Amino acid sequence: MKKFLVPTDFSDTAKNAARYALQLARDVVNASVVLYNAFDAVSTGADGTTVFSDEDARLTISNAALIAMKAELSDYADGTDIAILAEEGDLIDNLQKLVHHQPVDLIIMGMNGATKLEEIFIGSTTLSVISHNIAPVLIIPPDATYRPIKNVVFASDFKDVDQTTPKIELRKFLAMVRPKLHVVNVDEDHYVELTEHYKEEKGKLNVILDGFEPEYAFIRMYDFVESINIFAEDRKADVIITVPRKHSFLEGIFKTSHTRKLAYHTHIPILALHE
Repeated sequence: MKKFLVPTDFSDTAKNAARYALQLARDVVNASVVLYNAFDAVSTGADGTTVFSDEDARLTISNAALIAMKAELSDYADGTDIAILAEEGDLIDNLQKLVHHQPVDLIIMGMNGATKLEEIFIGSTTLSVISHNIAPVLIIPPDATYRPIKNVVFASDFKDVDQTTPKIELRKFLAMVRPKLHVVNVDEDHYVELTEHYKEEKGKLNVILDGFEPEYAFIRMYDFVESINIFAEDRKADVIITVPRKHSFLEGIFKTSHTRKLAYHTHIPILALHE
């Protein structure tokens, strides 16, 4: 059975991610959803003072909130199994332990909203989950609405694809949704013909993506983020897949200098797969 884990803080953004997860689960054979909340034993009172509360009491409150959220989302379930789980502790530590004992196919998380273009769209919690390589993370923008995943854009830098492409996780996701696959590379040095290096790396990717019939695009542009978003819009992409690395696409698009360019394209979910 496919398992989608949805960490929630009960915000509107988190609920939107949960709605997306449930609708995706309906389109995937034998999939279930777990609504998950990690709570801290320490909270802040109305006057800003630190309050240490009883763990059992906090657990009861968290479970009650999860039950209410499950009921609120019931219209989206359509028979999909929804489990709830509340635990005390740090979210990252808890997720690492949980995924170690209960394999998770996707962690589906909301993307924190921004009221100003200068603000970063993805919150530190989501970025932290991605950076710890706990499991594949599907990031759902705050205004995203689910639509069946028919077109997927995979952004590749075409560098050492044998070593840097997360073959197993990439193929698992593609096999789960069976989309039309568009592989795109953006490089300011692209000219009329591909170099031998790019032809060689393309050949390696063809082997990795055997059975998924990828279409390739090589774009000569200087602005990577703008290029990816224009390409994704043109291909009517339902998901953009990236492989986060240092100074990678995932890091770059959420720096303040790129936020303005990305602001009008945040409705496309992003799947982060680690190499």
